Amino acid sequence: MDRLLVMRSFVTVADKGSFAGAAKSLGTSGSLVSRHIADLERQVGARLLNRSARSISLTESGVAYRDFARRILQEIEQQDQDIAQMQDRPEGMLSIICPKWIGSLDIGDAIAAFAVAHPKITVRFELSATPTSERTYDFLDSGFDVAFHTRDLRDSAVRLRRIAGLPFVVCASPGYLAQHGDLQYPNDLADHDCLVHVNDSVWRIGLGPSSTLHKIRRVAFVSNSYITLQKVAVHGRGIALLPQRAVYDNLAEGSLVRLLPDIPVPERSLYAVFGPGGRVPRKVQVVLDFLSIWFKKNPISQPGA
Repeated sequence: MDRLLVMRSFVTVADKGSFAGAAKSLGTSGSLVSRHIADLERQVGARLLNRSARSISLTESGVAYRDFARRILQEIEQQDQDIAQMQDRPEGMLSIICPKWIGSLDIGDAIAAFAVAHPKITVRFELSATPTSERTYDFLDSGFDVAFHTRDLRDSAVRLRRIAGLPFVVCASPGYLAQHGDLQYPNDLADHDCLVHVNDSVWRIGLGPSSTLHKIRRVAFVSNSYITLQKVAVHGRGIALLPQRAVYDNLAEGSLVRLLPDIPVPERSLYAVFGPGGRVPRKVQVVLDFLSIWFKKNPISQPGA
């Protein structure tokens, strides 16, 4: 027995004063409504209605149960409305997680600007030092609404939205170049010490059909942190392929030099990943829209080009 269904049938009978009127209001048959009332009386162990050939009336138990059932149904309806409104209002807790190297870029500035623009949303912004799980939906199990990635995910358990492009540059310190010589062509990488991210040991140089792939041969330093690779590059240990946003100040001040300036490096995409389902919660939609606009308004320039 669907308890809520029979409670709704009973309350409607009490309000309409007849099985036929209740059936019409509920869009069902009088016999089904009658069976609901019989099931309910059997469940509670008391007669709720006085029935006669011409009318029905509530027993004392029926009056008490009608008031109880009406209150329960109203509370459920109100709760449903409150939850639906939570979906529509940009407020409440919004939990975001992303790899530490991404969070260390100016995405932190973007999130800060968002928090100021939407004070009714409480932002929880965490940086993960560990590599992204192969189970891309793990962030949902951990209570996060949004996760940032730079991989084009193919997982039906989540939804994906591209937020911005992240430009990368090949760079090295002036001290390294003074000792080992400049990088004239992409193929010259084979003759240089290189600083390699654990997930990025093959570098693509150039765009479109003219791009070339380069398996790094002389690996001088390996890390899962672009920020660490940036520091090692500044200290002159080798050539690195790094996010331009991470080395912007280094390029501007000259502690790093952009190499192969006439040959672009393909940018990576910054993706926001969020849960599956029908309608996107309003707070999630708002932050995705805000970040997309923020990155368009704050493009990264190219010092050292």
